[in-house]
Amino acid sequence: MIGLYTADEVRAAEEPLLAAGPEGALMQRAATGLATVCLRLLGRAHGTRVTALVGGGNNGGDALFAGARLAGRGVRVTAVLLDPDRTHPAGLAALRRAGGRVVGPDAATGLDRADLVLDGIVGLGARGGLRPGAARLVAEAAAGPGLMVAVDLPSGVDPDTGAVEGEAFPAQHTVTFGAVKPGLVVGEGRAHAGEVHLVDIGLALPPAGAVRLTDDDVAARLDPPTDDDDKYSRGVVGVVAGSSTYPGAAVLCTGAALRTRPGLVRYAGTAAAGVRAAWPEAIVTEGRPADAGRVQAWVVGPGMGIDDAAADVVAEVLATDLPVLLDADALTLAARRPDLVRDREAPTVLTPHDREYARFGSEVGTDRIGAARRLAADLGAVVLLKGAATVVAAPEGAAFVNGTGTPWLATAGTGDVLSGIAGALLATGLPAAEAAAAAAHVHGRAGQVAAQEGPLIAGDLVRRLPATLARLRRGGGPGLGG
Repeated sequence: MIGLYTADEVRAAEEPLLAAGPEGALMQRAATGLATVCLRLLGRAHGTRVTALVGGGNNGGDALFAGARLAGRGVRVTAVLLDPDRTHPAGLAALRRAGGRVVGPDAATGLDRADLVLDGIVGLGARGGLRPGAARLVAEAAAGPGLMVAVDLPSGVDPDTGAVEGEAFPAQHTVTFGAVKPGLVVGEGRAHAGEVHLVDIGLALPPAGAVRLTDDDVAARLDPPTDDDDKYSRGVVGVVAGSSTYPGAAVLCTGAALRTRPGLVRYAGTAAAGVRAAWPEAIVTEGRPADAGRVQAWVVGPGMGIDDAAADVVAEVLATDLPVLLDADALTLAARRPDLVRDREAPTVLTPHDREYARFGSEVGTDRIGAARRLAADLGAVVLLKGAATVVAAPEGAAFVNGTGTPWLATAGTGDVLSGIAGALLATGLPAAEAAAAAAHVHGRAGQVAAQEGPLIAGDLVRRLPATLARLRRGGGPGLGG
């Protein structure tokens, strides 16, 4: 797992090192790691050009010291000082000694010819968008040919929430120090961060309250069947979805559950004919959940409608002592009677997007992790808040931020597939938050696999699930998404 740490948590972890080590030692570690990544991105040193946008404080110091190291390797480095009176003096001296060029914001910055642009404008302590002078230079850099590289965090991005209030640095790469900040992987910050490179600077960090699963983490939760298993021991999931008029949601949800685990899927509902035709492997009941037989978890809601009959079914399933996942129409019905969820002792997973979240009485806002935690604590349920970076929060506050997916997943029916995957994992006995987080990861990976062949539809995800799961079991990929 990759721990996600707030700015305050990172500062607290830095304090013992700052107190124990020589002055500037921590910054030197950060600058060395930053320069190393920049050289790798450049591919060579001699003859390349780097422009560093340097603000006051430690972030500017990191950029200056890294610039000095790059200049020492033959890179032509220009530092543009946005706040000369607050520029880090030791970093500035180091750059000058190494032969770097230092200019003001109105001089020839070299941004139109730079191979790489370093964002050392502001650090973790800053809030809000860029000031006009800095925003002008960032726009000029973005229009130029250079790779856009943020130092620790793109300037203008909130480190804890990923909120962007105004102009921000649009990084293609972010080199972050000591720990990954939530703002790099959630909200608008995710799009501004680009590829994230973590540099170890020796921080002793506590267990993280929010994490990102890797492929290997998810693979460990997808244990293959053994010789002693049968269809009942692999997890039996029940699905209540769709209608006789609109069977698609039921077909997609049931198919995803079947393709995720080699156990047993029982369907109960009015889309029975469509499910039976599409998936003869499922046990289909054209009746109520109680008529379907024994299951170990329920998925309820996709495409089932919000009339009185649907409300009775949701109440019936929530009255059981089994894990239940509520999606789509079931969320609308649960928002009308939230105590049906609050009063449960068995695990419950809610899977809202932002508009469905608002039906429970508040807006998501810019802090997506905080919003998921807030609703999870209120209802005593796991909340899977869908979005470009899906957030899963448990009632006690533990959170997961998903790192997989593709914009191509923004199409009808993909949420039904996610629910089927999550229900299948819930039925295996995984803790509810882990099942939801693993399902989001698998769903995103399946989307990436399907999108390799062009625009996808929800059924493509179901078809790609076996290949996706096989890839995960063979080993995780590199980087923060893997």
